Amino acid sequence: MLIFDFHSIGNKLYNIRKKAGLTQAEVAEAAGLADRTYADIERGSVNMRIETILKICTVLHITPDEILTDDNPSNTNRQEELFERLSSLPPKEKETALQLLSVYLKSLS
Repeated sequence: MLIFDFHSIGNKLYNIRKKAGLTQAEVAEAAGLADRTYADIERGSVNMRIETILKICTVLHITPDEILTDDNPSNTNRQEELFERLSSLPPKEKETALQLLSVYLKSLS
């Protein structure tokens, strides 16, 4: 299941970074972020752009799935819920959602 809670994402990043033996400053520098920005991301107090997520994942040698998804997904129900939500969006918002999904899927290859 996709995680929308930035505190959960930040906690996952913190744990992954610690296991990798890196400091916040090292991850921030390698990802092209300010130290403060990366610290705020780990605290879950900042909303990240997809490009930022991808940069951090590259530095930590992980896929976005590792920080953006829950460990116990119920894929079928969640997928149906997302399709319903997507189909009910106005055309402009639907296009934006599809573009974000496309960028994410390309990042996996």
